[in-house]
Order: sequence, then C-alpha cells, then structure tokens
Amino acid sequence: MSSEDFPWLDRDGQPVACVEKVRVLRENDAELRQALQDAFEDGILMGVSPDAMRQSFIAMLADLVDPKSQGNA
Repeated sequence: MSSEDFPWLDRDGQPVACVEKVRVLRENDAELRQALQDAFEDGILMGVSPDAMRQSFIAMLADLVDPKSQGNA
C-alpha cells in the first residue's frame, strides 16, 4: 500500500484532514520506505536472510515510544 492510499487516522480513528499534515506524513513515509529498502538490500548483500532482516525491522518498530504517552505511566 502506498502512502497515497494509506488512511492516516488520528487517535479517535478519524482521518487526518489537514493537507499539510498529510503531505508531511506522505513525505516521511516515502523517505522511510527508501531507507528501509536500502538497509534491507545491504543486509541481503551481506548474507543476512530476508526473514532475519524483516524481524529486525519488526523489533525496531515494536520498540518505538509514543511521545504523547511518555511520563504518563
């Protein structure tokens, strides 16, 4: 799914309506996809299995911290 088709939703499950916010989200998505693809290809070229690369990316995503919930625990 491309970022053009992705339904960016707010915390209430409503679509993000601000055109500028959606533009930034799409730009971030494109940059991140390219960086991930580059890192994935580097790993494959260095002999890492595709599944191991994907698991590494999944682990990184799982470790992301929501800045709006920090300090509220």
